[in-house]
Amino acid sequence: MRYVNIADVEAGQFLGKSVYSGNGTVLLGAGIQLTVYMVNTLNRIGVTMIYIKDALYDDVETSDMLTEATKQSLMHGISDTFEAVRSGKEWNAQLIGTTVDTLLSDVLSNKELLVQLTDIRTADNAQYIHAMNVCLLSTVMGINMGLNYIQAKELAMGALLHDIGKNNILKEEEVAPGVRNHHTWRGYEKLKNKREFNLLIAHVALQHHERVDGFGLPRGLENDEIHIYAKIVAVANTYDHLISQLEGDRALLPHEACEELMAMSEKQLDREVLIQFTRMVSIYPNGTGVRLSTKENGVVVSQHRGLPGRPVIRIIRNSNGDSLEIEEIDLATETTIFIDKVLA
Repeated sequence: MRYVNIADVEAGQFLGKSVYSGNGTVLLGAGIQLTVYMVNTLNRIGVTMIYIKDALYDDVETSDMLTEATKQSLMHGISDTFEAVRSGKEWNAQLIGTTVDTLLSDVLSNKELLVQLTDIRTADNAQYIHAMNVCLLSTVMGINMGLNYIQAKELAMGALLHDIGKNNILKEEEVAPGVRNHHTWRGYEKLKNKREFNLLIAHVALQHHERVDGFGLPRGLENDEIHIYAKIVAVANTYDHLISQLEGDRALLPHEACEELMAMSEKQLDREVLIQFTRMVSIYPNGTGVRLSTKENGVVVSQHRGLPGRPVIRIIRNSNGDSLEIEEIDLATETTIFIDKVLA
């Protein structure tokens, strides 16, 4: 598979990864041959990048930590929960717990993989993919930092529901000013009354916009006053916003977003959490086109745990006539070669 801009997709190509609707059902399944109508529809619903199949990269997989079934379960669970909150109905806390158990099972089975956030966002599913991504990133960081199963589950549930306070209104500015009208307070109020949940889960929603320098919202807490769960979710939340277009700005590429995060160290975000983050997230996901310092273009085909910035790159050259020469360059051993640019 290759990860390409939607503007470069042509009718007749085959979709490499499924596109989901907002409730987790498959909108377009992996392997389907794209038509002009489908490509236009993807454009219309806000898709900017997709995976397509390519015979030269048939063996390249995204190595997802989560199975397709787990992703669908997560998106369905969070969609149902947020819809219930919007309608003022009671929501099922047990469903969230069961869904998170499935996520934890996947994560613990794939601890050696780097996290690659490669699911295709649309205007319909963006909020739910964001919740899923923040949950996955937070859970992996927490486990790497030594949390036990119960703690990791608390963290995962808090991460999945961190924005639940946004679901009463369309926009933050539509409410009266005041910290208790901030979505973090509203989320806290919704979660603290759930008897099935530890109160720490509610504090994730309350504190995930606090900053370690004391200039965050809603209470201006600083450093050790912020719970470690909230510090972890703050990093995951910030990263996923940077690589998406949820706020209307240009989506950053993963390596650009990581650079932005490191600039926030000890100001907005906790340094130790950031160190853990940089060890477990893929800076150049599989299928990404890159230009090397050798001036050759290639595609990322595999990763190294612990060296996310030094993946393996496949170069395909036209040697003589129609014959192709294929070379794989492992940046972990070829230390004088670097990625100059991501081709997106």
